[in-house]
Amino acid sequence: MLKLISDLLIILVAIEALFIMGLEMFGNQSKLAQNAFHVSANYLAQPEARTSMANQGLYNGFIGVGILLGRFAFPGDAVYPTLLLFISFVVVAAIFGALTANKQILLTQGAPAIVALVLLIWAH
Repeated sequence: MLKLISDLLIILVAIEALFIMGLEMFGNQSKLAQNAFHVSANYLAQPEARTSMANQGLYNGFIGVGILLGRFAFPGDAVYPTLLLFISFVVVAAIFGALTANKQILLTQGAPAIVALVLLIWAH
């Protein structure tokens, strides 16, 4: 049961990373992006801001795909270290984001990843 809960949280973290990628790359001028990232429409209208967000989105996509590949495509002995690495990336990014950008990141992006990481270690 612990493994199932761990897997579900790991998949949730991957889906969240892919959702953030989509928002940053393709929806970065939307009202949803304004609310999610706590930025103004004026900021999002700047070409430099859109480019920066798209680049950040690409990295979030890499994380999401890495987690899904690690969980579903890698051979058995590579699953645990790959998931440990990629989920840890999300935890570190959430902590850094909370310290430098918005404390809410720790709750929205960090909490699921922290719980997933703890359960991953515990289930292993």
